[in-house]
Amino acid sequence: MGEVLRGACVIGQSGGPTSVINASAYGVIRTALDSDVITKVYGAAHGILGVMNDVLYDMGKEDPAELELLLHTPSSALGSCRYKLKDSEIDDSDYKRILDVFKKYNIRYFFYNGGNDSMDTCNKISKYMQKVGYPCNIIGVPKTIDNDLLGTDHCPGFPSAAKYIATSCMELYLDARVYDTGMICVLEIMGRHAGWLTAASSIASYFGMGPDLIYVPERVFEIESFVRDVQKVYNETGKCIIAVSEGIHDANGKLIAQMGSDELKTDAFGHKQLGGLAATLADILKEKTGAKVRGIEFSLLQRCAAHCASEVDVQESFLAGKAAVEFAVSGVSDKMVGFERSSNEQGDYVCKIKLMGLTDVANAEKKLPPEWINPEGNNILPAFVDYALPLIQGSPKIVYENGLPRFSRLKKVRAE
Repeated sequence: MGEVLRGACVIGQSGGPTSVINASAYGVIRTALDSDVITKVYGAAHGILGVMNDVLYDMGKEDPAELELLLHTPSSALGSCRYKLKDSEIDDSDYKRILDVFKKYNIRYFFYNGGNDSMDTCNKISKYMQKVGYPCNIIGVPKTIDNDLLGTDHCPGFPSAAKYIATSCMELYLDARVYDTGMICVLEIMGRHAGWLTAASSIASYFGMGPDLIYVPERVFEIESFVRDVQKVYNETGKCIIAVSEGIHDANGKLIAQMGSDELKTDAFGHKQLGGLAATLADILKEKTGAKVRGIEFSLLQRCAAHCASEVDVQESFLAGKAAVEFAVSGVSDKMVGFERSSNEQGDYVCKIKLMGLTDVANAEKKLPPEWINPEGNNILPAFVDYALPLIQGSPKIVYENGLPRFSRLKKVRAE
C-alpha cells in the first residue's frame, strides 16, 4: 500500500463507448464526492486530451439527480478520444503537460475508464508519475464491449452488448421467417480480434431463435467452406442466418472486410476501421446461391442500446468505479480493477473485485477459448452460454419522460 493522499481527482473516459460506461463514471464520481480525502472531483473532456488541453469539468457543481441518471445513460458523458501517448523515453512532452495540469489542480488521484488502449495510457502515466516522483494514485477502470481485457472474467459493457445482440438475433430470426420464400441473412457483429460479441448470438440459438452458423476471428475464414456451409443449411431449410465477426480473416491474416479494397483506414493505435463485411459476404452469397440475401450490420447500435442493458452489467459497472476510488484512497496505485467469478452457497453467480497490474493488462488481448468453438469452426458450443447467461440478467429501472428514456444532462462547468 502507498500513502494516503489528500487532493483532487480526475476521471477520463477513452475509446469506444458502451451503454454502461457512465455507470462506472458515476461510481467514481459519487464515491469521490463522498470521500473525506478527495478535495475536488474533475471530469476530463475527451479523455486524456481534456487533461492535456486543461479542459476539466467540476463534477461537484452538477445536480446530484443528473449524476445519478448516468447509471442508465449510454455513450461517454465526458467525451472520449483515441489518443496514443508516445513512450516517455522517446518524447515526454505530453507527460510534462499532464504533470503541469496535475500540479495546477493538485490532482492526486487519476482514474481512466476504458479498454486495452486506455489501459496503455493509464499505465504510461502511472509509470511516468512514479519516475518523476509525483505522488498520484492511479487506477484503471475497465470497459469494453469486446470483452478482451486480460485477467478479468468479463468486462463492463460486454454483458449489455451481448444481451442486445442475443435479443436482436431472436427478433431477426422471427422476422426472417415471415414469408414462405427463401432468405439468407448475414449479421455483422463487432469484434476485431476476439469473437466474444459474435459468440453472444449463440445465446439466441440456445433458445431456438438464433444463427445457423457463427464465425469468429479465432478461426481462419475460408470463403469456399463458408459458401458450402450456407448452401447446405439453405438447401435443407430454405432459410439461413449467419453471424460473423467484423474481424474474420483468411489464412494469410487478410481481413475479409478488406476484400475489394486496397487498404482500410486506421486509428491512432493502428487499428483498422472495419465495416461493410456483411454487404461483402451478402454479395458473394447472392452470386453463388442465387438466393435472396440481406446483409445487416449491427454497427454502433450494439454498444449504445441502454434500453436493452443488463442490470447485472449496470450494477457491476458502478461497482468497478466505486471500488477504484476506495482502493485509491486506501493507498493503492498502478492497478486496474477486475472481476472474478464466484458463487454463493446456493450456486448462484457472484462477482468479486480483484486488482491487476496495469503493465499486465495494457495492450494485452483475451481471446475466446478455442474449446468453446466447434471443430468445424462455424459455430459456438454451449459452454459459452453457461458463461454468458448469468451476466445478461435483469432489466434496469430506466426513468422515462414523455415515453422516451430520460438521459443525463450535465452542465459541464469548466474548472478554474
